[in-house]
Amino acid sequence: MDIVVLAGGTSTERDVSLITGKNVTKALRRKGHRATLLDVFMGYEGDAAGFFDTDGIDETLRISDTDPDIKGILAARKGDAKGLFGENVISLCKAADIVFIALHGEDGEDGKVQAAFDLMGIPYTGSGSFGSALAMNKYVAKELMDAHGIKNAKYIITKGGEKAPEFPIPCVIKPFSGGSSVGVSIVTEQSEYDAALQQAAKYESDIIIEEYIKGREFSLGIVGGRALPPIEIIPKEGFYDYKNKYQEGMTVEICPAELDEALTRKMQAQAKQVFDALCLDVYGRIDFILKDGTEDFYCLEANSLPGMTSMSLLPQEAAAVGIAYDDLCQMIIDLSLDKYKDRL
Repeated sequence: MDIVVLAGGTSTERDVSLITGKNVTKALRRKGHRATLLDVFMGYEGDAAGFFDTDGIDETLRISDTDPDIKGILAARKGDAKGLFGENVISLCKAADIVFIALHGEDGEDGKVQAAFDLMGIPYTGSGSFGSALAMNKYVAKELMDAHGIKNAKYIITKGGEKAPEFPIPCVIKPFSGGSSVGVSIVTEQSEYDAALQQAAKYESDIIIEEYIKGREFSLGIVGGRALPPIEIIPKEGFYDYKNKYQEGMTVEICPAELDEALTRKMQAQAKQVFDALCLDVYGRIDFILKDGTEDFYCLEANSLPGMTSMSLLPQEAAAVGIAYDDLCQMIIDLSLDKYKDRL
């Protein structure tokens, strides 16, 4: 098949997305597909002729220990800088048999690209526009979890730069719809509160403030309705922030997690419940905290397009049940195409 692997973009997770895209492209080529990596924002100077003959990969791509310079990215595009879709992106996606969406963060994981593709009749991988939007909006996701009886941290929302009310310390302060822990702070002293709000506001005017739940952190993937084994995440220093997620050797990850069978089953059931409550489809990843001294899991968030880098959690969980990386990518393609079999 001819496959566009769509990555990059203009979110704070741009670099992570490009590495996901690079890995997925190589895997799909090993599977015999003509897969080509395409930066959704930078576009491609040319038409579909010959596009799928090369992989489109820049081997110098790396994830730095800080989030990317988005202003610099916006200034670097040639021609019209308006809009997410770069030159020839739509025509190339239309020419593909399917688009593997390897985007992360805003304008990619939030359902906007999926909605555009729905209107244009372009098949793509993963959840649809509705579920993607629900999962990305932390307020809506938490409201839906509350409605379904799924435990999550107590919270308040501040919108549009309004002054945040006081909130019990310790707490977690983060941007409303961000990912990869960019702009996130754990506040342990009252003196840190205002600085944490300012840090989150650098990335988004809407901010969510949550109670801090001390405990063990886990993540659990869902693929094709199947809950994978949980993975435990243990940063060597601090919390699971951007640097600890993507720099090798910063975090210990144990999969399958050292949990008894009953707790494992409980966590898998809760992950599937979150996945269904948020109308997600094909695959995703749900993050939890197991509160110290209890058997209570609290859902942190849902990821509709989990990372597929060499450091990412979903591929490790799949490997634990014998699903190799290349096969996981093929499964995502096959499961996604099943949604279109009556329309293609």
